[in-house]
Amino acid sequence: MQVLVKSNDPIRLSFLVSLLRDAGIEAELLDSHVSAVEGSIGAFPRRLVVSDDDASRARRILQDAGET
Repeated sequence: MQVLVKSNDPIRLSFLVSLLRDAGIEAELLDSHVSAVEGSIGAFPRRLVVSDDDASRARRILQDAGET
């Protein structure tokens, strides 16, 4: 797994996951439960990850969308 993006913005992360999934790339958000434990104040960024095999294509998709 490779981390593509770290962010505290849940709307942006949701958009990026949808963008990648629409392209056929399985994306996961890590650390979502940490934000619930810390009271959802956004102190801990969530990580958007994809498999090693999809990482270069996913980076190109995000770059083409202006999201890097």
